[in-house]
Amino acid sequence: MTQKHIHLIGIAGTGMGSFAGLLKAAGHDVRGSDENVYPPMSEKLSAWNIPVVSGYKSENLEPAPDLVVIGNVIRKTNVEAEAVIARGLPYTSFPKALHDLFLVRHHSVVVAGTHGKTTTSSLIAWMLTHAGRDPGMLIGGVPENFSEGFRLGKGEHFVVEGDEYDTAFFDKRPKFLHYKPESLVLTSLEFDHADIYDSIESIEREFDKLTQLAGPRARLYVASKDARLRKIVARHHPSNSIETYTAEDEPGDTIWHAKNIDIRPTGTSFMAFHGTTCIGKVATQLFGRHNVENAMAALAFGLTSGLSTSEVIEALAEFKGVERRQTLRYTIGGIRVLDDFAKHPTEVATTTEAVRSRFRDGRLFAVFEPRTATTARHFFQAAFAEAFDHADQVVIASVGRKEIPEAERLDTLRLAQDLRNAGKTARTIEAIDDIVSFLVAETREGDTILLMSNGGFGGIYRKLEAALRAAHPGDLV
Repeated sequence: MTQKHIHLIGIAGTGMGSFAGLLKAAGHDVRGSDENVYPPMSEKLSAWNIPVVSGYKSENLEPAPDLVVIGNVIRKTNVEAEAVIARGLPYTSFPKALHDLFLVRHHSVVVAGTHGKTTTSSLIAWMLTHAGRDPGMLIGGVPENFSEGFRLGKGEHFVVEGDEYDTAFFDKRPKFLHYKPESLVLTSLEFDHADIYDSIESIEREFDKLTQLAGPRARLYVASKDARLRKIVARHHPSNSIETYTAEDEPGDTIWHAKNIDIRPTGTSFMAFHGTTCIGKVATQLFGRHNVENAMAALAFGLTSGLSTSEVIEALAEFKGVERRQTLRYTIGGIRVLDDFAKHPTEVATTTEAVRSRFRDGRLFAVFEPRTATTARHFFQAAFAEAFDHADQVVIASVGRKEIPEAERLDTLRLAQDLRNAGKTARTIEAIDDIVSFLVAETREGDTILLMSNGGFGGIYRKLEAALRAAHPGDLV
């Protein structure tokens, strides 16, 4: 690979920052700019010796780079992007650069879907690594078996989390349409990203295009419970190239399935089957039926990609999870505090169910911040009212996007009332400090607090820890 001087505009986002680290690991001279450069990404970029300029300006392009990668948060009117185009500098998008500089030389393993793609892609990357296959990877989260969400491997495979969000201001296609999968895992398909999609059908059309990009020799792994996905893949691929998987009690004609699922505080175990053949008992450090499904996807991939049964089962047992996915941050005064990235009604429902199954000794306080472009709107007003069935108490924080017109926003007061009408103890609390005060006053030993947000949640993790420590001096696990 020819080494290049590469400049990234919008470098401090999760995806762009990790891609910058991957480029640096590959030997490129990397630098970048961003308007908001905060920890933890600012600290990571510094540790990787990647210079970052705060603020966008044309002078950031001196000396002229060989290539400019423009992030999807950058608008056409951005002064630095305008300078790139005016000066005729070579530029591209993050997903196009990922394909051209990395995926094109590897067997591309793409994991796509509304839910579960971060955990499933992390499982597959770990499975290949554990088996000595030395894969490359670029994943939206940080798998706990790795130090970062990227890996520069020398092996055949490169595992990438395929995102359906748009590419850049000059390319409005989904990112995953750049990846040309040779192995494609499809986890789920539901409505999301209301800022760029107007219906589930519009998202379905993009997944249809993705399956068409998978070549004639590609193998596809499809969650069998998703009728839309099954219909899409059957339209373009023969049945002998499609591997279906499930964690449902009634697998039907699904090829790979799990039985005897047992969720305990230390993890989840189940029996894995290929058709009527029992593969063996699988023990994982993950929690919830949805994670059994993710594990079955990875297991199916591993066993159809040349890995032995023992390699697959051992890798699943040693997989530690992904940061911000049911992560136990601390236990103070016997009160557990967990952090999760849940941002969609389905994710809230599966996460609360998993945490309830994991910790059964006390009450579950579910605290949710609706802050994505979709969840901050009223699209899921009714769905959220049914998403907290496994919580004992629910706290709904303020909508995290004040730029959305009030008439279009999720009505948090109505949501809390709907939950109360369904028999839940629910309330809305706007200020983060007030949420912290409520939780400290109401929780007791044995209770679990589940904080759900895809952002920093106003620093609630640090504030709650300090308040709990003050209320329970000397007691921190």
